[in-house]
Amino acid sequence: MSHLAISTKKWARKSGTAIHAALSFTIFFFLDLTDAILCFVYELLDEVLEGNSQSCYCNASPRTTVENEVSETLFNRRNVFREFARKLKLSRRMVNSKKTHDEMTNRWSDCGCQTCSSWTKKEDGNLHVVVKDSTPQEDSVREPLEDVIFIHGFMGSSYLWTETVFEHFKEDRYRLFAVDLLGFGESPKPRDSLYTLKDHVEAIERSVVKPYQLGSFHLVAHSMGCLVALALAAKHSTIVKSVTLVAPPYFSSSLEGSVLTRIAGKRLWPPLAFGTAVMSWYEHVGRCVCFIVCKHHKIWEWLIKLCTGKREIPWKILDITRHTHHSAWHSMHNVICGASKFADGHLETLVNSGVKIHLMQGDRDEMVPLHCSGDMKKNYPAVEVEIVVGADHESVIGGRREEFAERLKSIWNSCSK
Repeated sequence: MSHLAISTKKWARKSGTAIHAALSFTIFFFLDLTDAILCFVYELLDEVLEGNSQSCYCNASPRTTVENEVSETLFNRRNVFREFARKLKLSRRMVNSKKTHDEMTNRWSDCGCQTCSSWTKKEDGNLHVVVKDSTPQEDSVREPLEDVIFIHGFMGSSYLWTETVFEHFKEDRYRLFAVDLLGFGESPKPRDSLYTLKDHVEAIERSVVKPYQLGSFHLVAHSMGCLVALALAAKHSTIVKSVTLVAPPYFSSSLEGSVLTRIAGKRLWPPLAFGTAVMSWYEHVGRCVCFIVCKHHKIWEWLIKLCTGKREIPWKILDITRHTHHSAWHSMHNVICGASKFADGHLETLVNSGVKIHLMQGDRDEMVPLHCSGDMKKNYPAVEVEIVVGADHESVIGGRREEFAERLKSIWNSCSK
């Protein structure tokens, strides 16, 4: 009887796996076709509404760019209908088309409301930065003892820090900087940027390090922001005191295509993984999603207020809509996928410089594989790894706010540099 029960369970498990595989193949096959068709449709719409079509990566090859920070995953995403799309657009040569539009204006498929376009009025092009100086008022004439730069992750903003841990730094001598990365939140979203690792690092330098004349500082980063933090810290390794990495997508010496498969593999479950796969593999389907969600965010916000009866919109929902498809698409590929090949070099520089590196990750993280932390510790024993029991990709910060803030203080206080 027990043997029969075991056989039944195995059969059920295999059947479930087979059904999931069949559904995945069918759905992603349909998405391949849809993306190829939308490629042609968007070209026509762009020409009608903007006077010129916007370059996409369906017809491009890595040889069309000379920047080594541009990820190959932008060009080499598999699509069984890609050749079909190329034939439809053979006479158009999108990638080499001459741009005639204003790169500072929003596209027709992006939101042009006052909030989303306010960055175009800034002449300096600096990032949006929230500064909190918790130095006691009576000692305000003295310089803060510690400067700390906080960097959020993919499709996030400075809200990740200001709405969670900032309130727990009250009477301590810290000056905290929470940035909106280039292309996210209230920061600029230029259409001519490729949102490479270099672009993000230089934007932080231009907006925080140089204007505030930081002589030394700590870094705290989450998810995609960890790759930006490592690059920034390696560039300023002589003045960085510590780097705290929360759920870093670290893939040692990995091919870029391999990183895309690991972070955003084509799977239906869990739903968050399916959404990540769609937005990472399908350029034009993703643009449709951004058109529906981001361009019409005012409607969604009104509906949420109507349904909840609350006047304030949760900051996590605001974060989802505060970007353009162009900024999110390129940051995903050029930072999360493309920057993986630079991570080891940055870590080696920091370890050799004696910079304290502390890593935190929840043991229930479904976005970044838990082995990323183990791999970093294995390759760089000097890195301190802390696995938080019961925490996932987001609750590792938001679910333990006061504890997280206290942990940061202890890390900073332990730095002798």
